Amino acid sequence: MTPEQLQDVVRTAVGAVAGRGALPVEVPSEVVVERPKNPEHGDYATNVALRLAKPAGRPPRAVAELLAEELQAQAGIERVDVAGPGFLNITLAQGALGTIAVDAVTAGEGYGRTDVLAGQRLNLEFVSANPTGPVTLGSTRWAAVGDAMARLLESSGASVSREYYVNDAGAQIERFARSLQAAALGRPVPEDGYQGDYVDVVAQQVVGGTAGLLDLPEDEQVAVFADRGVAAMVSDIRTTLDDFGVHFDTFFSERTLHESGALEKAVARLREQGHVFESDGAVWLRTTDFGDDKDRVLIKAGGEPTYFAADCAYYLDKRSRGFDRVVIMLGADHSGYVGRYKALVAAAGDDPDAHLEILIGQLVNLVKDGEPVRMSKRKGNFVLLTDLVDAVGRDAARYALARASVDQPIDIDADLWSRQTNDNPVFYVQYAHARISSVLRNAGDLGLTTSLTPPAPGDVDVAQLTHDRENDLLRAIGEFPRVLSTAAELRAPHRVARYLEELAGTYHRFYDACRVLPRGDEEAGPLTTARLWLCAATATVLRNGLGVLGVSAPERM
Repeated sequence: MTPEQLQDVVRTAVGAVAGRGALPVEVPSEVVVERPKNPEHGDYATNVALRLAKPAGRPPRAVAELLAEELQAQAGIERVDVAGPGFLNITLAQGALGTIAVDAVTAGEGYGRTDVLAGQRLNLEFVSANPTGPVTLGSTRWAAVGDAMARLLESSGASVSREYYVNDAGAQIERFARSLQAAALGRPVPEDGYQGDYVDVVAQQVVGGTAGLLDLPEDEQVAVFADRGVAAMVSDIRTTLDDFGVHFDTFFSERTLHESGALEKAVARLREQGHVFESDGAVWLRTTDFGDDKDRVLIKAGGEPTYFAADCAYYLDKRSRGFDRVVIMLGADHSGYVGRYKALVAAAGDDPDAHLEILIGQLVNLVKDGEPVRMSKRKGNFVLLTDLVDAVGRDAARYALARASVDQPIDIDADLWSRQTNDNPVFYVQYAHARISSVLRNAGDLGLTTSLTPPAPGDVDVAQLTHDRENDLLRAIGEFPRVLSTAAELRAPHRVARYLEELAGTYHRFYDACRVLPRGDEEAGPLTTARLWLCAATATVLRNGLGVLGVSAPERM
């Protein structure tokens, strides 16, 4: 019996007691069922009696006693104890936990998926680094976390569109173009320009692909370098991210907002809403009406639209494409941006709490000789995504970046994450999957399985699984759907990684305590079959959980 199935059993019990008139309450749409911290308190616990006490007009323990009696009569439940002010501690009948293994293996890739976010259509924007250089380590964190976030949201039923916003308009593009031009002409890079070997490489690509470029007037050269240099960088960024396993549905060009008249339309709409005013020759949005610390300029006195005006147009464009919620992942240097963005959403007539979500992530450092390597895209001494992958491998890089909460800065120790030892978290989890794969292969050699799956469901007696280590593992497997749904709702992929590490440890303890395959002349029996199912169920969860993080589940290591 999974936690979700037990939730239904508890709701049924509430309905039965209420139906008899013994408890004047409505059946709650959701009940909390969780594992108690102390295993001696049972397999699961629920606070439903405490929640129902007030509407029922009864003491919590009195409500708990009524529900305990009803639950005690339900199939699959061995004992129900009332604890403390009214908690219900539930112990499942022998073998009831074992059905979790069957459910997990039978569901396969679908195990853990829920529909808690079904019907939500989300636009998830992440990475979106300026196309003026290759993908650096800072952007790599958002690549790993953003992609894991998208997978996590989809596992909970949401429809997610992954979007990269290409900032291909504005002053930084002109600085980049002039840097390329200087490199091509053998001149020093402008003081505020971009440096690094990649600038020379891109400059030569543009020159080589544009006949007579350097014979053009300088302003025309700059325009070509801007257009084709950005195109070259976007192509490089796309390839780098694809190799990292991060794929976007849309690369959205900021320049199209300027060329299509979307900025003018956005300003017109905000004006119609009554929140635009003019002062000192500029056009402003009165964002202070919506909690911002100051009003924001949309159009400068000289007629040039601001970056904020482009943000307004971009948000309205996303909403016009039918997205219910706009989710934006930004770096730590954008924390002051949240208030003004919420204000523009409100000024556009939307509810910021319903239609906008901004996630701020902290910095990441690559540690070398105990010290973080400093990065600067313009000076050219930055650490790239490809450098990190070369140092620790793609799986370790993705896992390391997704393992910590984004509101925490992290240091990545290349020595630790490249080790093939149990102190490397991703190795520890992957090794558990490889170990199970080896067990199932050996079972196949003994004629007990076909391929890497256990015998047919009808041949397994889950009541055989009574050992404490077996029950620990079953309870952990049963938690997986809740782990995914909670992580999705909290936007916390790191919870999945930490869960997988706990599951791997629980499996290793089971394996050390419970022999799975017979030795020598021993014959395989019902217990062997049940334990093979338990192994396969664990592998299913490890595989699905690693898949959410974009990490492979090797069968051999």
